[in-house]
Amino acid sequence: MRILIWHVHGGWMESFVQGTHEYLLPATPEGGPWGLGRGGRGWPESAREVDPDGLRDEDIDVVVLQRPQELDLCAQLTGRRPGQDLPAIYLEHNTPRSAVPDSLHPLADQSRIPVVHVTYFNQLFWDSGRAPTKVIEHGIRDPGPRYGGERSSLGVVINEPVRRWRVTGTDLLSRFAAAGPLEAFGMGTAALPGATGLGPERLAVHGDLPPDELHRTLASCRAYLHPARWTSLGLSLLEAMHLAMPVVVLGTTEAADALTPECGAVSTNVDLLVREAARLLEDPEEARRRGAAARHTALERYGLGRFLSDWDTLLGDVATRRLGEPSKEGNRA
Repeated sequence: MRILIWHVHGGWMESFVQGTHEYLLPATPEGGPWGLGRGGRGWPESAREVDPDGLRDEDIDVVVLQRPQELDLCAQLTGRRPGQDLPAIYLEHNTPRSAVPDSLHPLADQSRIPVVHVTYFNQLFWDSGRAPTKVIEHGIRDPGPRYGGERSSLGVVINEPVRRWRVTGTDLLSRFAAAGPLEAFGMGTAALPGATGLGPERLAVHGDLPPDELHRTLASCRAYLHPARWTSLGLSLLEAMHLAMPVVVLGTTEAADALTPECGAVSTNVDLLVREAARLLEDPEEARRRGAAARHTALERYGLGRFLSDWDTLLGDVATRRLGEPSKEGNRA
């Protein structure tokens, strides 16, 4: 099957392109949000960069849309209207951004393109109107149980933590620093010391590391901290669990359903989480035991095989449906 898809969310795409299909990724010399192509990533050759201006000549079986603007852009570039002349799926990565819980999804006024959510929380909180919905939970490539926990510190991965501040729980980092030193990874983390007021003895900044180096360095931290308030389930959290790290997680959105206290600690009570973080830092054996439980949970629920199988089923169903028929995929919340 030949799938047209724009490179929007690198972490999610890392898993998606591991399937058995051919993935057509629009690429332009300037790159950017509409022409990133492979983005320099070491993906399989089946993830092929294509010139957007040549899409009318490509034999496309289905398009996976991720932004509302792609509806018109796809029609313009391919000469085929998503959901009408071209089988289409809309993938929604995000929680509603405003007017919760009354947020109306951009595709709520149609029934030919199914909306796929990455968590059940997102499916529940978006008002999808007439659009059929389905949940395909994350699945990631297993980096292996690399946990060492040699350093008595809390590792945290946040992209753009200062700009996103309360959304990612960046404002809570100073409270967790009372439990022990923090080590921050991700894009834009260089601004964290100035924004949080934490000195080098309480906060070390590693920046945006390549995946293998990130996994190796992160796995040396005693525990993983996930303080996000309002986001879909973070892939960095699932990666930490695959690494066999114990996790300390703010129990909001999907996180409360994705893991159990046996994996580390999950709660909306920040004081409790700080105490549990301190306990893990002080007890390496307990940290290792909970990390093993976290890895078991991640492999059982968020494995790559299940993820690809779920997508294969949906892609096949959508691609073979008669065009113009309303979609019947999934269940609406």
